Amino acid sequence: MQVSVRDNNVEQALRALKKKLQREGVFREMKLKQHFEKPSVKKAREQAEAIRRARKLARKKLQRENGA
Repeated sequence: MQVSVRDNNVEQALRALKKKLQREGVFREMKLKQHFEKPSVKKAREQAEAIRRARKLARKKLQRENGA
């Protein structure tokens, strides 16, 4: 991953880097890897996340259909 520094503005480059890392999910992955997670717990968490994503997608789809 690369971020260019323009006009010696390091703060702006850091913000851009943090935004890119956030979008890639690096911070979230680091947080999850801080402690060991049992396989059963990991599976349950991933299933819950999938359900949450599906519900959110359905909610947005319904909102688009009703709003249009």
